[in-house]
Amino acid sequence: MTTATGPASAVEPAHLSPGRRAWQRFRRNRLGFWSLVVFCTLVVLSLCAEVLSTDRPLVVRYEGQTYFPVWRDYPETTFGGDFDTPADYLDPFIRARITTGGNWAVYAPNPYGPRTLNYFASQPNPAAPSRENLFGTDDRGRDLLAQLVYGFRVSVLFALALTAIGVVLGIVTGAIQGYFGGRTDLAFQRFIELWGSMPELYLLIIFSAIFAPSVALLLALLSLFGWMGLSDYVRAEFLRNRQMDYVRAARALGVSDLAIMWRHILPNSMVPVVTFLPFRMSAAILALTSLDFLGLGVPPGTPSLGELLSQGKANIDAWWISISTFGVLVVTLLLLTFMGDALRDALDPRKADR
Repeated sequence: MTTATGPASAVEPAHLSPGRRAWQRFRRNRLGFWSLVVFCTLVVLSLCAEVLSTDRPLVVRYEGQTYFPVWRDYPETTFGGDFDTPADYLDPFIRARITTGGNWAVYAPNPYGPRTLNYFASQPNPAAPSRENLFGTDDRGRDLLAQLVYGFRVSVLFALALTAIGVVLGIVTGAIQGYFGGRTDLAFQRFIELWGSMPELYLLIIFSAIFAPSVALLLALLSLFGWMGLSDYVRAEFLRNRQMDYVRAARALGVSDLAIMWRHILPNSMVPVVTFLPFRMSAAILALTSLDFLGLGVPPGTPSLGELLSQGKANIDAWWISISTFGVLVVTLLLLTFMGDALRDALDPRKADR
């Protein structure tokens, strides 16, 4: 019998390492594998956003000279203007100067940046999708496609950073609890119970009123609470593995506790850590989006999916804002969920091919 994830009775070569076998099982899950490919492609494209979506030409050839406005500011006088201020390349006068009379310019596929205000737009804001703005504009006149590209990048990078910090803290605390047990485990459990009862949202509101909003502050505050869920799984793995014969043999040989935890128990306790990575990223993206929607997230002016959802709520008639932002969030979370399901099946020993 075959399924969408590949033959259920496929036999793997005996010489493959456990990691290679898990990768083979992951690849046979077509939905999870292609979700990984699509997600990585989207992340790479978002990292190149300054080249794909910017209001500055990538290259300008003007009167025999070559300029690179995407990397450097040039005054308007460089291209025949009257002022020493940075050139506005959306200005019809500047655009005509650099594209006529033997001059030429190469623009990005989407000639708008995340903070670009098109003062020469033909429609009032928020403007519906058109040839000028493929996804329309928000209520401030910013291009919505540029906002989505940069907002997606901010969300993914924030989720990666928050997940990495949570994984490190969760592994350290869970390993200490599970390996030493006894009073150490009991003290950590009581601390986690007290710390978990703290009102996280209220703390965010208080700190956002005291300090200037920043991504670093938001990352630090969310990291204080994001490690507890993973810590429980790592603790359970260490409690189980510390009784294994190879751990007892290492103790009998005089190996230090730190070496046993790092070299022997941790590699055999990483299954729940790896399995929950996509789901933790999904939770981090949702947390950032929710806080931005409430005005407690990233600083004003930073591209944000949550702020776009808030604009969609405030401008019900501008349906393109809500639908496009909701679509980006749904696709992102679905890709992460499919990847998490495939990882869980690939690392589950009960589903390993015999």
